[in-house]
Amino acid sequence: MKKRDYYEILGVPAGASPEEVKKAYRRMAMKYHPDKLTNLGEEIQKAGQEKFRQVNDAYESIKKERGMI
Repeated sequence: MKKRDYYEILGVPAGASPEEVKKAYRRMAMKYHPDKLTNLGEEIQKAGQEKFRQVNDAYESIKKERGMI
């Protein structure tokens, strides 16, 4: 996955501040957290779990790239 894709997944520009990245991550993680999707259909749960994994991967990659703690 390209670096630009990570920012797109979180919905922030590549020049976003560390605080903006963290805030976007938290917002997306809450939106797609598996616990939030338990009352929806199985297909939606699977799609949500995949999106949640992508959000986590994107955030970890950005943190590593920028040296964020």
